[in-house]
Amino acid sequence: MKCRINHKILLTLLALASPARADLGDAELLQARAAYDSKNVIALSESVKQLQEQGYVLAPYADYWLMLLNMNDAETNAVRDFLIKNAEFPFVDRVRGEFLKKLAKAQDWQNFNQEIGQYNLEDAAIACYAVEAKVASGDTESLDGAKELWMQSKEMPNNCNAVFDKMQASGKLNDEDILARLELSLQDNRIQLAKEIAKRLGGFDASYLKMIDNANNTPGVVLAKKSVTFNTRFGRIVNGFALSRMAKTDSQQALSAFYKVRDLLPREDKQLFYARLGYQAAQKLETQALQWYQFAKDAPMNKDQLAWFARAALREKNWPLVLNAINKMDAAQAQEGAWRYWKARALNAQVKLDNLSSSLEANELLARLSTERHFYGWLAQEELGPAMSEPMEIYKVNDAEVNAVANIPAFQRVLALQRMEMRWEAKIEWAHATQFFDDKQLLAASQFAQRKNWYDISIITADKTAQLHDFDLRYPTPYLALMRPAALENGVDEAWVNGITRQESRFMHYAKSGVGAAGLMQLMPATAKWAAPRAGISNYDNSMIHELDTNIKLGTYYMAHTLEIFNGQEVMATAAYNAGPSRAKKWQAAIPLEGAIYAESIPFSETRIYVQKVLANAHIYSARLGLKPIPLKQRLGTIPAKN
Repeated sequence: MKCRINHKILLTLLALASPARADLGDAELLQARAAYDSKNVIALSESVKQLQEQGYVLAPYADYWLMLLNMNDAETNAVRDFLIKNAEFPFVDRVRGEFLKKLAKAQDWQNFNQEIGQYNLEDAAIACYAVEAKVASGDTESLDGAKELWMQSKEMPNNCNAVFDKMQASGKLNDEDILARLELSLQDNRIQLAKEIAKRLGGFDASYLKMIDNANNTPGVVLAKKSVTFNTRFGRIVNGFALSRMAKTDSQQALSAFYKVRDLLPREDKQLFYARLGYQAAQKLETQALQWYQFAKDAPMNKDQLAWFARAALREKNWPLVLNAINKMDAAQAQEGAWRYWKARALNAQVKLDNLSSSLEANELLARLSTERHFYGWLAQEELGPAMSEPMEIYKVNDAEVNAVANIPAFQRVLALQRMEMRWEAKIEWAHATQFFDDKQLLAASQFAQRKNWYDISIITADKTAQLHDFDLRYPTPYLALMRPAALENGVDEAWVNGITRQESRFMHYAKSGVGAAGLMQLMPATAKWAAPRAGISNYDNSMIHELDTNIKLGTYYMAHTLEIFNGQEVMATAAYNAGPSRAKKWQAAIPLEGAIYAESIPFSETRIYVQKVLANAHIYSARLGLKPIPLKQRLGTIPAKN
């Protein structure tokens, strides 16, 4: 029996589209999708046939769904023909991935090796199968390269165990490697994974698993009773994990427990403890964090530990230690915008102490950074001043350039996908089509998207340009007529309102977050309900949260409320909009902080990035809206000391 789509949904969908745009194939494609979801191969096959006969622009999607359902029974040549025929589509790698897994399970390594070179996604299961394929062909040295797959603190697919078994049997995976991954997993609090890893140890005993559980559940008891030996590497790892568990909740309690067992630890383990204690304390913004980091001395630290070492030093305005932390980072981390900016600031602080005029290295760092269009790039530009900053290249596309990209087949598919509100597929198709565009093509694509009111896609696309920029596309103002009066009524900066909205929803009114925030300004239902009567909206109910004018009124009212709480401090008010006023207060320091340092040391990475992007947005919108220009550092201001 053919699977049929809900008739009411179909009528609603076609009513939303104009008669000229309501493609006859839309309904059939939605039926095909319903058939795929219910695994109805017969109905899906019928839809594929009809869509292909119509020459419908999205017919390949139905064929793709059918291939996924038929993969287990499909002939190798049939799959290959499908991959060749649909090479331009973003879903081709999904099909190739399933094909590779099928070939590997059948140990058809010859065909597997023919396909693996064309696979472009990252999939741990396929990476492990690729090692198996090489071993099957006699290349046992490939097991050496599999160490990278082993040293993961996350669960790996089940098929990877076959590779790990071969590594262990050949001696390429020894107890030191096993203990190293065990320690990594425990520090990431992946207890079940750590227990599975422990089972690979030579001389494994079932008591090991109980030790891990006890260190996780009752770390204080384990350390007080010394129930886990300190005489083995395994025992010291478990005890170190118990100390880390304590440090996460109570730094002083962990320190006290450490003092009672430190004589049982070698020097490197003591330093490792201080590195972990400093990291946990820094995330809790405890002032002793910096001291404990210094006690860590030469202990190896991961990216997160080093980042929080630098942030702890920033909050104490200890520029030499900021520099020390950044200099310990590997090349990739040190090249991140944040650490290039703070390194330059630390270098300039040092030359002032030495009574020198400037640092050549700092100026070089800032000069390169000032050409980048993001939070740290704008700050770097202000550090240098306009005379030393490289001017931006502005480019405006013409209609011919927009029409050229509009005629790309992928963009026609995006039109159809957007029409049917298959937005996730539309974004994947768009990203695939634009991945190799140059700056002019990106701007033309962004302009095309903006003309269709796809502001999120337009912004993301314009943001990718490297040399040529169009800030009208990057920072649109589609709801100016609603935002301006709402900002004036509530006494908040219009540039800030646009900055918040750009970050929250990219100006897409139907946006909804995973935690339930909704609408243009991404309001939580409880917040909207609280704000409605205070903002003068009577008879409010949650169905109104997606109405543009209502959402903007409520959002700007709540912005004004948070701004009042923090005496006009935009950085703290922005943090409060994302994470709540109580957290924004908690993140203050005992001393006044530069706004950029407060933002840098926000413990929640989501909120930290959010605040930086919102304030950078507001900085640009101020110029876009013709408002009085405010330097970004001035907008960030100074965060008062905690009461």
